[in-house]
Amino acid sequence: MSHQLAYIHPDATIGKDVVVSPFAYIAGNVTIGDGTWIGPNSTILDGARIGKNCKVFPGAVISAIPQDLKFKGEETTTEIGDNTTMRECVTVNRGTASKGKTVIGDNCLLMAYVHVGHDCIVGNSVILGNGTQLAGEVEVDDWAIVSAHTLVHQFERIGAHVMVQGGSKVNKDIPPFIIAAREPITFAGINIIGLRRRGYTAQQIGDIQEIYRNLYNKGMNVSQALNYITENIPQSDARDLIINFITNSKRGIVREYTGSEPNEGLD
Repeated sequence: MSHQLAYIHPDATIGKDVVVSPFAYIAGNVTIGDGTWIGPNSTILDGARIGKNCKVFPGAVISAIPQDLKFKGEETTTEIGDNTTMRECVTVNRGTASKGKTVIGDNCLLMAYVHVGHDCIVGNSVILGNGTQLAGEVEVDDWAIVSAHTLVHQFERIGAHVMVQGGSKVNKDIPPFIIAAREPITFAGINIIGLRRRGYTAQQIGDIQEIYRNLYNKGMNVSQALNYITENIPQSDARDLIINFITNSKRGIVREYTGSEPNEGLD
């Protein structure tokens, strides 16, 4: 299923029913899973590990070396799960000595001109909109949607089931289940529509709303709010996910929109 005008290094491992289109380039230290389509003029470089039934569209470059001056040629990888689509001109850089790999999960959609920097960890069922740019060592958790032309600062984390408004500049961590919007970026409510689509009940959504009402209460700092939530909100997977995310945040989380105050994050 490989076109005669494509180049495939003899050391590359190619699965069953893989289609390699004209003028595609596949390097030697590459593994491509069954049923994947490699589009014309796409480039798959050393360290790529692409899963089953993926689609790589024209102009995409997967597993190029990191754009990091600390990189010294160490052997690292780019690992892409099953059923993931990378549209036109997507670029995904491989890892550095920091983590050793860049990871994109299953069932993801990376729209045209998305960039995923070195050592990023992108979960399952994530959508990155056109032109979104992830700097190095960013984490995006399962089911997050990052809308078009969003810029994400290095080391940031975007939580599960988050919706980020297009054109945002993400310079603080975004905790799970919320909508993040405005400039500077702030908490803009709960991602209710997304949660309903994924089977969350009205009770579960109500509990999540109550957690964030307390978290962003101006009368409490984050530590006080987390203590209150732990003591007064019934235990659930969602509650624990939120608490663990905020407790482990290294850069602080987005704060509530006030209409005037700068977004300095919660301390």
